[in-house]
Amino acid sequence: MLVLIKRLSLVFFAFSIFSFAQKSAIYTSDLLDYQKALTLYNNQQFKAAQALFDDIKYNTNDAVLKSDCSYYIANCAVRLNQQNADDLITEFVEEYPTSTKKNTAFMDVADYYFENSKFAYARKWYEKVDELSISRKERNRYYFNYGYSLYSTGSRKQATKYLNRVVDTKDYGSQAKYYIGYMAYEGDDYDTANEYFDQVSDNEKYKEKLSYYQADLNFKLGKFEKAIELAKEQLPNSSRQEKSELNKIIGESLFNLEKYEESISYLKAYEGKRGRWNNTDYYQLGYAYYKQSDFESAISEFNKIIDGNNSVAQNAYYHLGESYINLDKKQEALNAFRNASQMDFDLKIQEDAWLNYAKISYEIGNPYQSVPQVLSGYLEKYPKTPYKEELETLLIDSYITSKNYKEAIELLKGKNSFENKVAYQKVAFFRGIELFNETRYNEALDMFNNSLKEPRDPVFVAKATFWRAESEYNLANYNDALIGFKQFSGREEARTLPENDNLNYNLAYTYFKLKDYNKASEYFKAYVNSNLDDRLRRNDAYLRLGDGYFVSSKYNQAISSYDKAIQINEIETDYATFQKAMSHGYLGKNTTKIAELNAFINGYPKSALRDDAMYELANTYVKSGKSEEAMQMYDRLNSEYRRSAFTSKSLLRQGLVYYNNNDNERALLKFKRVAKDFPGSGEAVQAVSTARLIYIDLGRVDEYANWVRTLDYVEVTDVELDNTMYLAAEKPYLENDTDNAIRQFNNYLNQFPNGIHALKSHFYLAQMYYQKDLFENAQPHYQYVVTSSKSEYTEQSLVKLSEIYLTNSRWNEALPNLERLEDDADYPQNVLYAQSNLMNAYYQLENYESAVSYADKVLENDRLDSKIKSDAQLIIARSAIKTGDEIKAKEAYANVEKIASGSVAAEALFYNAYFKHKEGQFETSNTTIQKLAKDYSSYKYYSAKGLVVMAKNFYALDDAFQATYILESVISNFTEFEDVVEEATIELNRIKSEEAKTNSSIETDGN
Repeated sequence: MLVLIKRLSLVFFAFSIFSFAQKSAIYTSDLLDYQKALTLYNNQQFKAAQALFDDIKYNTNDAVLKSDCSYYIANCAVRLNQQNADDLITEFVEEYPTSTKKNTAFMDVADYYFENSKFAYARKWYEKVDELSISRKERNRYYFNYGYSLYSTGSRKQATKYLNRVVDTKDYGSQAKYYIGYMAYEGDDYDTANEYFDQVSDNEKYKEKLSYYQADLNFKLGKFEKAIELAKEQLPNSSRQEKSELNKIIGESLFNLEKYEESISYLKAYEGKRGRWNNTDYYQLGYAYYKQSDFESAISEFNKIIDGNNSVAQNAYYHLGESYINLDKKQEALNAFRNASQMDFDLKIQEDAWLNYAKISYEIGNPYQSVPQVLSGYLEKYPKTPYKEELETLLIDSYITSKNYKEAIELLKGKNSFENKVAYQKVAFFRGIELFNETRYNEALDMFNNSLKEPRDPVFVAKATFWRAESEYNLANYNDALIGFKQFSGREEARTLPENDNLNYNLAYTYFKLKDYNKASEYFKAYVNSNLDDRLRRNDAYLRLGDGYFVSSKYNQAISSYDKAIQINEIETDYATFQKAMSHGYLGKNTTKIAELNAFINGYPKSALRDDAMYELANTYVKSGKSEEAMQMYDRLNSEYRRSAFTSKSLLRQGLVYYNNNDNERALLKFKRVAKDFPGSGEAVQAVSTARLIYIDLGRVDEYANWVRTLDYVEVTDVELDNTMYLAAEKPYLENDTDNAIRQFNNYLNQFPNGIHALKSHFYLAQMYYQKDLFENAQPHYQYVVTSSKSEYTEQSLVKLSEIYLTNSRWNEALPNLERLEDDADYPQNVLYAQSNLMNAYYQLENYESAVSYADKVLENDRLDSKIKSDAQLIIARSAIKTGDEIKAKEAYANVEKIASGSVAAEALFYNAYFKHKEGQFETSNTTIQKLAKDYSSYKYYSAKGLVVMAKNFYALDDAFQATYILESVISNFTEFEDVVEEATIELNRIKSEEAKTNSSIETDGN
C-alpha cells in the first residue's frame, strides 16, 4: 500500500513537473509574441501590431499581459484613426483601473492628438491625466502641451495658468512667453503682452512675427512714434496682408499725431479685412482729406459711411456736412447735418449740427418736416443759444417762406408774441388763397376771417378784406361781397395793391348779380375806361355792360356796348351779335333784326345760339306778316336741331300760325306732334289746350276726348284741381319759403304724378333739395326731368345730376348724362363742363384712351381757364404714365408745370425730376427736387416720391451716404404712403447689399 502511494505520488509529481514545464513554454511563447508586437508598434506598424496584440490577449491567461495588450490595442486604434479608438481607451481604463499604464494611456493619446494638431481631442485627454503621477521630466511637456491645447480651444485663462508653469524652462520658456503675450494682446492687455513679447524679441523664431504685433501694441498703447518706427522696419519683409496691416498702423498713428497729410498715403494702402474697410477706416481717410481742405476727396470717403451709429459716425457726418457746405452743396449738407444732429454721442457736435441743419432748412427748404418745426425745435432744445435772436427772426419769416401754410397755422396757434401774431395774420391769408384756388370757398372764407382777427399789417388787412369778398361772391353771398369790396376800396393801402386793378370789375359784377343794373353799368364803364390792357376782361365787361342796358330796356346803349365787345373779339362774339340783333327788334327795327339774324345763322354755324337765332327769326317773320318765311325757318330749325329746347316751341308756334290762319287740320297735326313727342312739357299742355278749342270749333269733341285719353299726362276732369294744387306749391317757392314749397310740391306730385305741371314740379323740387345739400333727395327729381322730353329745364338738370354722381364718384352713372350734356347743351360753358368731367370720369374708370381723347377736346378751346387747362394736361400726362408712354407724359407734365399750382404743380415738378433722372441728368434732377421740397413741402406724397428719386440720383453720383440716409428717412417719416415706402425699402436693400461688398460695417438682411 505504501509502495502504491509512493508510486502515485511520483506519478503526480511527474505530472506536475510536466504541467509547469508546459505552462512555462506557453508563457515564454506569449512573451516572444508580445516582444514582436512591441517591435511592430515601435516601428509604427500599428495595424500588424494591433492584430498581434489582439491574438496574444485572446490566447494568454496572464492578467498583466492581457492588460498591456489592451493598452496597446487601444493605442494602435488611436494612431490608426479608428472610430472606436476613444472607446477602446475608455474600456482599457475601466477594465484595468489599477494598471500602471492608465495615466500613460491618457498621456500617450493626448500627446498623439497634440502632435497631429487635433487640440480639442488632445485637451480632452490631457484633462484626464493625473498630474502627480507624471514624472518630473515629462511634467513640463504636459504643462506646455495642455496649456497650448487650452489656448487653441479658446480657454485663454486656463491656458495662461499652465503655460506660466514653464516660462522659466529651457525647452518651453520662449514658446510659453510668446503665447502668453499673444493671448494678452488678443485680450487687449497690452502692457502684459508687451512685457512677454520683449522677453522673446531676440528669439529668431519669433522675431518676424513680433515685429507686427509690437508695432500694433505700441499703437494701441498710444506710443505712436514707436509704432511707426517698428512698422516701417517690418514693411519691406512683409507679405501682402501684413503690409496692408502695417500701412494701417503707420497711417492711423500719423493720423493720431495729427500728421494728416503724411497719413493719407498709408491709410489708402490699407486693403481692409478680407478686402473690406469699415466705417472708422473711411472716417480717418476722409478726415485727413478734410484737414487738407480737399473737400471732394473727403466727401468721397465720408459718404461711404453707412449705418453708422456711434461717435465716429456722428463726427464723420458732421464733417461731411462741413465739406458739402464748402462746396456749396446745401441739399447734401442738410442730410449730413440732420443725421449728426440726431446722435447724442458728442453733445457739442449735436448742437452745432442742428444749428446748421436749421439754417440750411430755412435757406433751401426741408422735405422731411416743415422749416418752422426745425427752427422751433432747435430753440426749444437750446433756449440759451447765442443765436436765439437770429433764429427767432428766421422762424417768423419761415412761416411765410415755407409755403406750408396749413402746418404753419397749427404751429402758430397759441403763440402770443407780437411777431407771431403778425406771422399768423399772413399765414392765415396765404392759406386762404390756397383754399380759394382749390375752389374751397367756405374754408377760404374762414381763413380770411382768421387773418382779419389779427389786423397787424395794414397791407394784409386790405388783401384779406378783398379776398373775403371774392369768397362771398363765389358762394353767391352777393350782399356780403358788396360790403367787402366797398370796405377794401375805402382802405388807403388798397390803391397800391394788384387787387385794386380789377376792383371796379368786381363791384360791377356784384351789382349785376344783385340786379342793380344801373350801378353795374356805372362800374363796368369805369373799368373799361381805366383798364386798357386786359382785352379778355374788357371784352367781358362790355358784354355785361350791354346785358345791363338790355335788361333795363336801354337798347341803343346795349347795341353800342355789344359792338365794342365784337370789336375786341376775344370771347362770346356770337352772343354779342345775337343780343345786338335782339336789341334792334326791341327798338322796332324788325328789318334790321331779320337781316342780322340771317347773317348770324350763316356766320356762326357752330354757335350754341344758332337754334335760338332761328327761332327768333321765325317769330319775327310771323310778327312781320311773312308767314311763309316763318314756316320755312321753323321747319329748318326742326330739321337741323331735332333735340333743341326750341323744337317743341317751334312746332307749337307753327300750329298757332296755322290756327290763326284758320288752317285747323294742319294746326292739329302740329299740336298732336308736340303732345306726342314732348309729353308733359309746357308746350305739350298748351298744344292740347289749343287743340281742344279747334275740336270744339269743328264740333268733334268725341274725337278730342278719345285722343286726349291716350295722353297719360292729361287728366281732363281734374285740370282745374291740377292747376289749383300747382299754384299752391308755386306760391311759397316764389316767396323763398323752401320747406313749405317742398311739402306742397310733393303733395301735388302725389295727387298728380302725371299732371300738367309734373315736369316743372320735379325740377323745382330737385333745385330746392340741391340747395339744401340733400343730393339723394334731389337725384330722382333731376332724373325725371332728364328722362322726359327736352325742355328748358333739361340742360340744367343734366348738369346738376352729373354733379351729384361725380361728387359721389359714381362714374358709370355720370357718363351717359355727361355725354348727353355734351351733345345737347346750348351754353358753351356746359359743353366744356361735360367734356372736362368726361375726361376725368374715363380716367377714373381706367379708360385712358377715352380720357385722353376728351382732354384733347378740352384743350381745343382757346379761352380755357388755367385750372381746366392744367387738369386736361394732367389727365393726358397721368394716362400716358399708366400706359407706359413716357414720351407723351413728359411733354404733358411740362405743359402742366407752366400753369399749375398746388398739388398739381408738385406732381408736375416730381415728374420733371423723374424724367431728368431717367435721362441721366442726376444733378439737375436733384435741383428740381430741392425746388419741390422748398415750394411744395405741404404736399407730402410727392415730396416723399421726390426723395426716392433723389436717393437714386445720389447713388448714381457715387454718394452712398446721401442715398441710404434719404431712403431711411423716407421709410421712417412717410409710413402713410405704403407704395413709396415699399419702393424705398427695395432700393435701400439693393444699395446696402452692393456697398456691403466693400464696407464691413454695413448690416444687410443677409447678415
